[in-house]
Amino acid sequence: MLKGKTAVVTGAGRGIGKAIALKLAGHGANIVINYANSKDLAEELVKEIESFGGHALAVHADVGVFIEAEALVLKAKEEFGTVDILVNNAGITKDGLIMRMSEEDFDKVIQVNLKGAFNCARHVVPTMVKQRGGRIINISSVVGLVGNAGQANYAASKAGIIGLTKSLAKEVGSRGITVNAVAPGFIETDMTSVLSGKIKEAAKENIALKRLGSPANIADAVFFLASDMAEYITGQVISVDGGMAF
Repeated sequence: MLKGKTAVVTGAGRGIGKAIALKLAGHGANIVINYANSKDLAEELVKEIESFGGHALAVHADVGVFIEAEALVLKAKEEFGTVDILVNNAGITKDGLIMRMSEEDFDKVIQVNLKGAFNCARHVVPTMVKQRGGRIINISSVVGLVGNAGQANYAASKAGIIGLTKSLAKEVGSRGITVNAVAPGFIETDMTSVLSGKIKEAAKENIALKRLGSPANIADAVFFLASDMAEYITGQVISVDGGMAF
């Protein structure tokens, strides 16, 4: 369904990003795997995609830095000719109560999570406008919808993603470009694996389906939004949280 399309997935070396890259590649898309620190994992993912006949390229870039995001997009275009799908998945956490949160910890989370999404969108939109089509899918979070104590920086960045999504959708819709967001809930990843069983069980009590989600659940939603099935959907936030926040 995505054969001949090229997708840039930021923060794709592990977890949700990896699941998204594999899902899109499995449906025929060429994949540009962006990573900041996990070079070995990104290169392993390239080999995995190539093992089933897909095409992939690993590109190092800190998307929070404007010129590095530009270089990422340029490398994607050099390798595959264009960019049809952008998945802004790269994100970090630096949790702490606001009384103890440093300015540096606040700024860094905003820089990677929110400004990174802006940077990448800023550099792919001219190409998508020229080709009169494209898909931008931003990964937000349930925390961006309802907030969470100890995550003021992360919640602000993910709420900002929603505002960015809705504004950009209005700007570029006339050029055939859709812009949507996916808001994951409590997903089983490396980030959540360090939490105790007690914390996870407590979390399940606040989820209607009484279980945690998987990266594959998020990848499915991203694939839907990237496909022709979602051609008339834009400016929306799809929560994939098992009924955690509604």
